Parts: sequence; C-alpha cells; structure tokens
Amino acid sequence: MDRIVKPLVMALTAAGLVVAFLYLLYLGWSMLRASEHLAVRGLGVGILLLAVVGAWATWAIVRNGLELQRISAAAAAAGIELDLTGLDRRPSGRLEHHAADGLFDRVSAEYQAAPDDWRTNYRLARAYDHAGDRARAREAMRVAIELHDAELAAGKNPR
Repeated sequence: MDRIVKPLVMALTAAGLVVAFLYLLYLGWSMLRASEHLAVRGLGVGILLLAVVGAWATWAIVRNGLELQRISAAAAAAGIELDLTGLDRRPSGRLEHHAADGLFDRVSAEYQAAPDDWRTNYRLARAYDHAGDRARAREAMRVAIELHDAELAAGKNPR
C-alpha cells in the first residue's frame, strides 16, 4: 500500500506546489502590469520574488533529500550504518545522552583515523545527528556527499 500511497502523495504535493508557484507568478505579474500605483507594483514585485525564492528553496530541499537518499543507500550497501543495538534509549526512541556521547566518541575516533573517507564522514554525520547536533551533522553529511561524488567521478569502487 505504501508503494502506491507515498508516490501518489508526493506527486500531488509537487503538482500543488507547481500550481501555487505559477499562480503567484501570474498574480505578481498582473499586479505589476495592470496598476499605475507604485504600491501595487511594489507588491507585485514582492510576490514575484516570493514565488522565485519559494521555488528555489523547494528545489534545494528536494535536491538535498535526493542526495541524502543516494548516499544512505550507498552506506547501507557498504554495510557502514551505525550499530545502535544495546544502546540506552528514551521512551521517545531517541538515544540517551550518555549513549549518544559514547557512540560519538567511538565514531569520532574512526573519523580521526580517516578524515578524507566519505564513509567516516557519513558515520560522523549520523553520530552528530544522534547526539542532537543538527548543524554539524548537516556539514559532515555535505562533506560525505562531496567525497562520495568525488570517489565516483574518479572511478573508484565506492562499495
């Protein structure tokens, strides 16, 4: 059922966003052209900018999600996902603070041994995420994606 529902919901959401952005472009353009009042023209320019920035932001989020899916699939194929079995968890399912710190210390030592490998950067990003440091997790994941892409471009076997 999820194989049908999820893509359908994604397609409907994408279509809705396209319609919304096109409507905003139409509205902004018509306000810009149809009025002689400076305030209305300014509002039209603002709506046009809103549509363009919104479309760009949406594309950036989708692109990052696709890159994350791609590198996560490569990590799963390489068997380098973090092993979280046996670690203490909160009732919400997140790791306890001391467990996340211990995991981070172990993964950080792996990273120090090979900082130019996408695999250690990927694992470091996941450890940052489990420790709750989203900003560093995003940065480490960005580096992991760049290193993974460079390895693919160089023709090496990314496993």
